[in-house]
Amino acid sequence: MDRSYWRTVSLIALWQVAASICYYTVFAATPFFRAEFGLSRFQVGFVVTALTLGYAVFLLPVGALIDRFGEYRSLLVGLVGLAAGATFVAGAPSVATLLAAAFFLGSAYASAIPGTNKAVYDNVAAGRQNLAVGIKQVGVTAGSGISALLVTGLAGVLFWQAGFLVAAVAAIVVAALFAVLYDGSGGGGTAEYPDFRSLSKNRPYRWLVAAGFFLGAALFTTTGYTVLFVQEEIGASVAFGGVVLAVVQLFGSGGRLATGWLSDALPGDPQVRIGSILIVQALASAALFAVVAATSSPIGATVAFAALGFFVLGNTGVYYSCMSTLVGSEEMGGATAGGQLSLVAGSIVAPPAFGYLADVVGYRASWGLLGAGCVLAAGLLVVAVRSEPPIDDPALAD
Repeated sequence: MDRSYWRTVSLIALWQVAASICYYTVFAATPFFRAEFGLSRFQVGFVVTALTLGYAVFLLPVGALIDRFGEYRSLLVGLVGLAAGATFVAGAPSVATLLAAAFFLGSAYASAIPGTNKAVYDNVAAGRQNLAVGIKQVGVTAGSGISALLVTGLAGVLFWQAGFLVAAVAAIVVAALFAVLYDGSGGGGTAEYPDFRSLSKNRPYRWLVAAGFFLGAALFTTTGYTVLFVQEEIGASVAFGGVVLAVVQLFGSGGRLATGWLSDALPGDPQVRIGSILIVQALASAALFAVVAATSSPIGATVAFAALGFFVLGNTGVYYSCMSTLVGSEEMGGATAGGQLSLVAGSIVAPPAFGYLADVVGYRASWGLLGAGCVLAAGLLVVAVRSEPPIDDPALAD
């Protein structure tokens, strides 16, 4: 692979790391929100929901603007917005302003997946794209892991807001580097919403998007409650919970790299081989949620969460790779927006439900809810893999 490939992919991945550090600070800080504002586990779920709701509301408008102005300007503005959002969360004086700041932070993160996916598919040659997406998606888990260590580690040394402020400064530095070094598309398209009417006729795409709801619910709720679970149920410190969350993200990064490589390397029909990888990830996640629910020691929890992270956080790259086998390249922007919207919809609904069950019944029931969702996702994915894409799509007929 040539130097141009690695330069482009590295810059995209670096952008994603900085963006995810800002965004995932909220997930790592849930114990501090609970202590600072007197929140229940159920109410903590609404902080995560506010974050992901902002993401969901702005995902389609931002996706349309990326088509119009190109990913270069959109990603720059998005990263500066993320820095501002992290600062706003750190300075929130009340629950209401905390929710508003989390919503703003989520809205700025709406530039991430459409912008970075467009950067990959516009600037990386076919045959290298699945690995590039896997590398880029590692930026999500790497950024989340770094944010977990930042927020929980600096809180013990300085104050709980310190990690947010460091994340904001890092985002500004990366934005400056990206502005100077990135050479991508400058836009010139039209600011149009995706043609969901056309995509709705694509049967396997519909099933994949439906599965995305449950995959997103599992992913975002896991990251949102790992630190709280380790602190309250396992009896470890918040700092140790931050380490466990970082381990989850580390193994999630490994899962994204491994499955991205397998998606390119395994033989057979792309729709079947990539879809089958995603099905295995969903079923393994369901089994590991049961294991996590049964853990009672810090070491056991670390091992269980590490394995869970490999599968439940390692599936987003394969999710989009699978999507690329079901839709034409000219529809990938809209398809990505629809698929990501489904992931985020799951993350809006699931955290409060998880927190409510944890308050009323216990954490075992909460993890069981996520596991059941993963089993349902696997069933939907089987239907997607077995369905035929529209035969009149010229891009899929090549």
